[in-house]
Amino acid sequence: MAQPLVAKHRLISHIVPVNLPNTITLCRLVLTAVFVGGAALQSATGHWIALVAFVVAAISDWFDGYFARKYALVTPLGRLLDPVADKVLVCAAFVYLSAQGRCPVWVTVLIVAREFLITGLRQIAIEAGQVLSSDHLGKWKTGLQLGYCITCLVWFAVMATAGSTNPALRFLYYLSTPGGWLMPGFLWLALTLTVVSGWNYMWANRALLTGKRR
Repeated sequence: MAQPLVAKHRLISHIVPVNLPNTITLCRLVLTAVFVGGAALQSATGHWIALVAFVVAAISDWFDGYFARKYALVTPLGRLLDPVADKVLVCAAFVYLSAQGRCPVWVTVLIVAREFLITGLRQIAIEAGQVLSSDHLGKWKTGLQLGYCITCLVWFAVMATAGSTNPALRFLYYLSTPGGWLMPGFLWLALTLTVVSGWNYMWANRALLTGKRR
């Protein structure tokens, strides 16, 4: 019984590209807006809203890919929309973290510039009749960026709720400060992969930039 349903869903996905995985991706964009709204409140409640929205949005990235591969629902729209949704989420988070003094501005500028550069390359690929998917380095980069952002958001939510004077939270407070190792570790690993994966992506697709077909 499941096979006819899958076949029917697959047929519909060819006609209407907004299938289940793409719907999940679109929901990630909505959750990004919820994250921004919660962060803008600058209150304990707002920090928790931002944290939950961000975590759910980050987890949804795994689910849309899983359903797309498992049920053969991969579409050109999904291949384009999924990384764009990731970039919007990550860029919004890093801009917010820089505004809060948790991330150097130059790091955020570098990350955002890299994401816009790759998005531009994807647009060139579309005009050339190609669809570029994320490579493994790019996925690791995204994972580390999300890990850093979640660590910072947990810090905001916990500190806004209980403060750093709570004995049970002192260890978390230490790890989450620039003097600790958790947040800086995530940040510098994410930054390294941002640069390396960006260069690797540009080099692998250099024919698009030069106008030559491989």
